[in-house]
Amino acid sequence: MKAIETITGPVSVLNRDDVDTDQIMPKQFLKRVERTGFGEFLFYDWAKEPDWHLPRNPILVAGRNFGCGSSREHAPWGLEDYGFQAIIAPSFADIFYSNCTKIGLLPIALRAEDCAAIAQAGSAQVDLARQEVRWPGGSATFEIDESIKYRLLNGLDDVGMTLQQEQAIAAYEASRERSGPVTTSV
Repeated sequence: MKAIETITGPVSVLNRDDVDTDQIMPKQFLKRVERTGFGEFLFYDWAKEPDWHLPRNPILVAGRNFGCGSSREHAPWGLEDYGFQAIIAPSFADIFYSNCTKIGLLPIALRAEDCAAIAQAGSAQVDLARQEVRWPGGSATFEIDESIKYRLLNGLDDVGMTLQQEQAIAAYEASRERSGPVTTSV
């Protein structure tokens, strides 16, 4: 997982509330086992609409309750594969928020007014260390759990977090060793 410190660039705008994971990544694309290649199927049904345009920018500004619905990991995978590094919205579904942070996609909850201002500005900078989003004409701070912030700043997924405890795990395993027949291959 890539570490996040700042994300800077143009924003894409999806001005819709209650976008669910079925709309983000439709069910027919859930048969794959890889975590890559889902970007081409992002918002698959909406992308067929004649006025649909969602540029591949580093930041997506969306409406409230983004990522509601079923708890499919494929939705954050698709968003990340499409090129988004941060999603800014007034609110997120809890499981979706968690799934995003586990792969290094940064969800940021800001007031609806701030989301609208960022969308209008067309570009922004997300500073995770300072917990601040800046855009031409404004800025806002955001809340994030300290352990999630640590993981994202250091590019650590769940396996990476576990490996930070490698010495403690080895010491624990060594203390549990017992004499007797070996039942595993060497």
